[in-house]
Amino acid sequence: MFDATSRYAKLPLLTWYSPDGTPRVYVSRRFLPPPEALPLLGETAARSDDRPDLIAARTLGDPTAFWRVADANLVMDPGELTDVPGRVLRVPVPQP
Repeated sequence: MFDATSRYAKLPLLTWYSPDGTPRVYVSRRFLPPPEALPLLGETAARSDDRPDLIAARTLGDPTAFWRVADANLVMDPGELTDVPGRVLRVPVPQP
């Protein structure tokens, strides 16, 4: 259902049944890992013209991995990574 590099790839699919018996499949809730549990690749400062995908492309070589940087900095909204230029961001080692 999800690409292997997706943050949702390893989450189980669950089924809810509506009152009329129609099954609705959904992805279980994803909890953020403790940032200190993620191996650190390094740190980078957010630039004034940055976006989360640009940070991930620059540091991890994959713009779709922006969620890894968000997880390492304990932010739910990736936009928070770039709302303060100069903010030092943790960049995690990509995990399979």
